[in-house]
Amino acid sequence: MQMPKPTDADKDFFRSVVPEAPGVEVKPMFGNLGAFVNGNMFAGLFGSSVGVKLAADDLAELAAIEGAGPFGPAERPMGGYLSLPSSFTAEEASLWVNKAQAYVATLPPKHKKRT
Repeated sequence: MQMPKPTDADKDFFRSVVPEAPGVEVKPMFGNLGAFVNGNMFAGLFGSSVGVKLAADDLAELAAIEGAGPFGPAERPMGGYLSLPSSFTAEEASLWVNKAQAYVATLPPKHKKRT
């Protein structure tokens, strides 16, 4: 499986749409980036594609927008996540990333595994 590499512009765009909120952090993931709240990923960057994890109703609404689609490797897209249309402006993307952050913040915190 080939991992796409985001450009610096892709990374800057991703960081610009992730809200600065308590418990939110952006971390590198397999050469890409992930945005986490309380240890759970709510948005990710896969190449130039921004993906979000949403509640079922929001997921269905996003899926109906032209250009939205599976997020992650074509062979194994991530369940519960969709890619935002590449035509989205930063403002449009921020709206969906904020919805994802708000939804994932309601999930139980993920604790680091002890080694």
